[in-house]
Formats: sequence, C-alpha cells, structure tokens
Amino acid sequence: MAKQLIECVPNISEGRDRSIIDQVTNEIKLIEGVKLLDVDPGAATNRTVITFVGEPEPVKLAALAVMAKAKELIDMSKHSGAHPRFGATDVCPLIPVANIEMDEVAEHARDLARRAAEKLDYPIYCYEFAALQDKRKNLAVVRAGEYEALADKLGKAEYAPDFGPNEFRPKTGATAVGARKFLIAYNFNLNTTSSRRANAIAFDVREAGRIKRKGNPATGEIVVDEKGEPVRVSGTCKATKGIGWYIDEYGIAQVSMNLTDIDISPVHVVFDEINKSATNRGIRVTGSELVGLVPKKVMIDAGKHYLRRQQRSVGVPESELIKIAVKSLGLDDLKPFDPKKKIIEYALEDESSSPLVKMDLVQFADETSSESPAPGGGSVSAYLGALGVSLATMVANLSSHKRGWDERWEEFSEWAEKGQDLKDRLIHLVDEDTNAFNRIMDAFRLPKDSEADKKLRLKAIQDATIYAIEIPMKTLETALESMDVIRKMVEIGNPNSVTDAGVGALCARSAAIGAFMNVKINTADLKDEKLRKGFLEKGEALKKKAEELEVEILDLVEKKLG
Repeated sequence: MAKQLIECVPNISEGRDRSIIDQVTNEIKLIEGVKLLDVDPGAATNRTVITFVGEPEPVKLAALAVMAKAKELIDMSKHSGAHPRFGATDVCPLIPVANIEMDEVAEHARDLARRAAEKLDYPIYCYEFAALQDKRKNLAVVRAGEYEALADKLGKAEYAPDFGPNEFRPKTGATAVGARKFLIAYNFNLNTTSSRRANAIAFDVREAGRIKRKGNPATGEIVVDEKGEPVRVSGTCKATKGIGWYIDEYGIAQVSMNLTDIDISPVHVVFDEINKSATNRGIRVTGSELVGLVPKKVMIDAGKHYLRRQQRSVGVPESELIKIAVKSLGLDDLKPFDPKKKIIEYALEDESSSPLVKMDLVQFADETSSESPAPGGGSVSAYLGALGVSLATMVANLSSHKRGWDERWEEFSEWAEKGQDLKDRLIHLVDEDTNAFNRIMDAFRLPKDSEADKKLRLKAIQDATIYAIEIPMKTLETALESMDVIRKMVEIGNPNSVTDAGVGALCARSAAIGAFMNVKINTADLKDEKLRKGFLEKGEALKKKAEELEVEILDLVEKKLG
C-alpha cells in the first residue's frame, strides 16, 4: 500500500536569532520518518517558516516537538514583526501531499491540536478544513487583533479555544492548527519604498479587493449596501490574500500574497496581474520571492506559460522549463533560487541513492561494463529508446524555431511536448529495469526452510518475474509509441535535421527489439503458461510493428535526402 504523506508548515515567531531557530528545527531531525525540507527565516517579519514531510503520525510527533521547543524558547511579550501573529508557534497547518484525502488530514490536525493542548497547556484553535466552528475557518478571524488582543479575548466564552485552557499565557500566546490545501506565500519586489502604493497594488489583485468609495478611492465616502455593510470591489485573482509592506532588510516595498488555491490562481497568473497593476501605477516589479517550498508543477506550468507568450516550444527538458520560470518570475532577484532546495519533489530525492540516470555518460558505460549483472540489456534498451525520441524532440524544437516557420511554432511545440513525455517515461524505465532485476534476486534470497517458507518464496519469485516482464514490455510499448513522433519529424520537420530523426528511428527499433529479448528471457521462469503465452504474443506483435516502422521511416529519410 502506498504511503500516506502529509506536509507540516509551522510558522514560529522568531526570525532573527539563529540559535533559537536551530534549536527548534533540530527537534524535527530527531523524529524518525520525517524529512525537514526547508527553514526560511525572515528578519523583518521576525518569523520562520519551517517545512517538513512524512507519514501522519511521525509528522504529528515532530509538530508537537516544534511547539514544545517554541514554547520553551520564545517570549511573545517581547516579540515584534511585520507579519500578523498571536503565538510562539503562530500557525501549524497540515497539508495533504500523497495518497490521503483532506478529510483524513483534518482529523489528524484536530488530533494534533488536542494532544498539543494536553501536553503544552495553552490555547489551541482549529482553522480551515480542521475548523470545529464555521466562523473559525478563516485564519484571519481566529487571529484577529493578534497577540495584543489575546488578553482581552481569552476568558470570554465566544473566544474560548477549541482545545486547552481559556486563559491568557503571556509568554506563549496561542496557536492555530489547521488542515489546508497547498498554500504558497509569494512576495513581489517593487522599485518603490511606499508601502501605501504596495497596498494599493495588493488591493487591485487580492480576492477581497478594496472597499468601494464615492469619488476619491482613498478618501471618498464609503459605499454601503442595503444592510449598511461596506460594498467591496473584488480584485482580479480569486483564492488570494494580500497586503503591502516595507522591508527594512531589502530597503524596498513588497506586495505579500498568499495563494490559497493554485489551481484557481497559479503563481504565473498572479505575477502577471501584480505586474499589470504595478505598471498602471508607474511602478515596476523587479522580481519575486517564494517563501518555503513549492510543488514542481508550479514551476513547470510557469515555464510553459512564459514560453508560450514568447511563441516558443514548450517541449523542452524539465530543467529548462524551471530555468525559464525562475528568470521570468525574477525568483533570483534578491537571493539565489536553488530548485533542489525550493521544489518539494527535488528536496525529497534520496541523496544516498545512485540511480543510473544520474550518472554521466562515462560512469554509465563503466557501470554497464563492470562485473555487476545490472544494468543490463533492459536498462540499455530503455536508454536507447530515450535517445531515439530525444533526437526527434530536438528536430521538433528546431523546427518550431526555424526562420520563416513562425506560424507553425504551436504545431511543433505539441510534438516536442509529446516527445519529452516519452523521453521521461523511458528514462524512468532505465532504473526501473534494474530495480526489477534486483527484486528477482531478493526473492531468490528468501528463506526456504519450511513448506510455508517455500510457498512464500515461490510466490515472491513469480510476482517478481511478472514485474520483470512488465517493465521491458513497457519499454517496448513506449519505444514503439515514440516512432510516431520520429516519423512525423521526418515527414514535416526541419529538412536539415532529417538524418537526426532517422538515427532516432534506429535507436527506437533497437530499443524495441532489445526490450522484447528481455521479455522472452524472463518469461522462461514464468509458471503460468497462459500468461507466458500472452506476453510473448503481444511482445512479438509489437516488435514486428517496430521493425516495419523503422523500414518505412528510413525509406522516407532516403527520399528526403534525394
């Protein structure tokens, strides 16, 4: 069963004293099964955003440890900073990452809130999807008045916490524990020092917008509805919150936005809207700053967005898309943006492992030529397939950028994007083929002392064998699929690169034949004769199709060459 993964992003009210920050985050490192992804302190806000991920129970243990250490080390009665706050651990949201629904995460958040209140003896509130009261779904309502208002509010029934004592704790304040969608804290750097103008830009864009006034938008009479409530003019981006402020650390004003649903308002859309508003006010956005980590999709989508605006192919490698996103959004304006540290998927990669696809060409060849049986023909076949479709993808990208073919850039971009997807799938199969071989070896090493052991061992061997057949079969299928892209690039691509596509066909055909060889050799150990026959018949048909396509493609290449 796939692991359930949740992210926890506690914000502690200390962003200047590195010793305190380190002591708090060291607590996370002591919890097995949790990975600390990011620690992002801010001197101006006097606040540190901490991000870690893991299975639910270890994550809750780590969150409790953070809250306990923050209670011990942070004195809220002495705290000041530019960001709203009301506790030593101000907020502690849980966020679904993989194989878990929001309802389950909400229950984990409530359990965390209850345990924190029992252990730490101070007020805990629940917000967003974990809220126990509808009016407390909005964090701004829970935190209204901030720390300075807590003494007056606590003790009153209507402001009683969801868990813990209804009493003011001057040193610790209160904590809001929640369950929410992935939130991105996103700051926009302006070439002005005016926080008032930064606020005006935030009001133009944030969902809540601004209060409508008659005449002068800043000083005019407030327009009210039939109930006497102020009428608001909504901003251009839904599911966003925002304010403007001045940052002493950088000597500039910023618009600080929270993107609460990136499916509704993606990063690049909000950036463009902030840019538009700033330009209309005679101000320029010089860059932007992502606080904490973001999903890879955020950067990929942004990279494609800006390439499309340039009428350029989006079928480029993932690293290039991310580079385009970083430069287009100005994410390296104030400090370097390291994708390995700022993108969740990259930060979760196991640095101790040595996948084949991370090797350079010489290392891969050396490893293949060593006495180790893996990587073998299956991995090399997958890599051949990746090289084949990469050549076709190169032709598509060159064609999309060819002088005189400007009106066809989208046509070739679509083919290049398809090629990149096929390449990525084949690259994945390079290591997966070796993993399949290792699973068979592991199964053969299982004990066979008793009859029960022998049955379990036999089943494990058969299961691993089926997997070791399915992986090269996927390589065969994907290599064959890639030949559609290769053929199309021979037909319509830049004629100066027709031989590149032709070499791609040779690689794809070889990948298909090599993969089928691995299917055949692995079916020899399969006990289920019907299943074995099915694999062989399917593989033989796919291999034959690949061979036929290679002949057709090479014939087209020869005709193009004259």
